[in-house]
Amino acid sequence: MPLALLALAVTAFGVGTSEFAIMGLLPQVAQGVGVSIPDAGGLITGYAVGVIVGAPLLTAASVRLPRRTTLMIVAALLAAGSALSAVASGYGLLLAARVIAGVPQGALFGVGSVVAAQLVPPDRRASAMSVMFGGFTMANVAGVPLVTWLGQAAGWRATFWAIAALGALSMAGIAALVPRRLRPEDETGLRSELATLRRPQVWLAMGVTTAGFGGVFASFTYVTPMMTTVAGFSESSMTLLLVVFGLGMATGNLVSGRFAGRRLMPSLYVFLAGLTIVLSLFVLTAHSKVLAVCTLFLLGLFGFATVPALQMRILDKATGAPTLASALNLSAFNIANALGAFLGGMVIRAGYGYTGPNAVGAVLAATGLVLAVYSGLLDARARAAIAR
Repeated sequence: MPLALLALAVTAFGVGTSEFAIMGLLPQVAQGVGVSIPDAGGLITGYAVGVIVGAPLLTAASVRLPRRTTLMIVAALLAAGSALSAVASGYGLLLAARVIAGVPQGALFGVGSVVAAQLVPPDRRASAMSVMFGGFTMANVAGVPLVTWLGQAAGWRATFWAIAALGALSMAGIAALVPRRLRPEDETGLRSELATLRRPQVWLAMGVTTAGFGGVFASFTYVTPMMTTVAGFSESSMTLLLVVFGLGMATGNLVSGRFAGRRLMPSLYVFLAGLTIVLSLFVLTAHSKVLAVCTLFLLGLFGFATVPALQMRILDKATGAPTLASALNLSAFNIANALGAFLGGMVIRAGYGYTGPNAVGAVLAATGLVLAVYSGLLDARARAAIAR
C-alpha cells in the first residue's frame, strides 16, 4: 500500500478522535464553560451541523484545487477548530469552534475516498479505502479512550490541544506523502461534479446510507442507558464497552475491505441484512450482560462494514466526477446520525424503554437493505438492456 494512505489514515484518526472525544468529557466541558450538561450536548449537534453543511460547501469551493491541497486545508481546519476549542472561554465560542472542527470531516472522506481509490489499482480500491477508514475506527478503539484519560488527568482543554497537534501532524504527512497531482482526468470542475447528482443511482446510494446507518445510530446513541439500566453494567464499565464497539468497527472495516472490492453489491446486501438481524436481536440480548457485549461487538462490525462499501458504491455511480457526491454521502451519514437519534428518542419517550431504539434501528436497516436491493435490480436491468 502507498505511504500516502498512511497520511489519510492519520488524518481520519484525528477527525474521528475530534468527533467522539467530547462525549467522554461532557460533564467537565459543561462545568468549564458554565452550562448544564444538556446544553453542552449542543456541542455535539454543532459538530454534526459542521459536517452536514461543510461537506458539500468545502468540496464545491475547493473543486478546482488539487486534491492534495484540499486535504491540507482539511487538516488545517481540524487543527484550527481544535485549538480554538482549547482556548474558548465561553459556550458560544466553543460552539463555533466545534462547528469549524466538523466542517472538514465530509471533505476528508469525500476527497480522501477518491484519492485513496486512485492511489491503487482498481481491484484494490476497497482495501485502500478500508485503510483510510481504519484510521477512523482506530480513533474509537484507542484515540478516544486516550484523550478522555488525558482530559480527566490534565483538564478537558488538554484533549483539544492534543487533537490540534494531530491535525498539524496530518497536514505535514499529507504534504510529504500525497502526490501533488493525480492523473489529469481526475481533476474535474464544479459543473461536472453537480452533473453527477442528476443520476438516480447516486441518490439511491445516499438513501441506503441514510437509512442503513441510521439504524446504527438509533441504537448506539442510547447505548449507555441501555447497557447500564437494562443489561446491568456500571457506568465505569462504559469505557471498556465502547472499546468493544470500536473493535467491532475495526473488524467490520477489515471485512469490508476484503470482500466489498470483489463483489460489492452482494457484500452490501449481507452487511445490511446482518445489521438488521443484530439490531432485532439486541431488543432481547440487551437483558443479558454476556449477550449484550457480543451483540454490541456485532453492531460495530456490521454497522461499519457498510461504510467503505457505500463509499465505493458512490464512486461507482458518480464515475467521472465523484468528489462532491462522495462528500455528500458523508453528509448522509451525519443525517443518519441525527435521524436515528431522533427516532430512537421518540420510542423511549413513548414508553418502549431503552431497548426500543434497537427495534427502530432494525426497521431503518431493513429499509436500507430494500433500497440497496432495488438499486441492484436497476443495475441488472441496465445490463440486460445493453446486452439486447
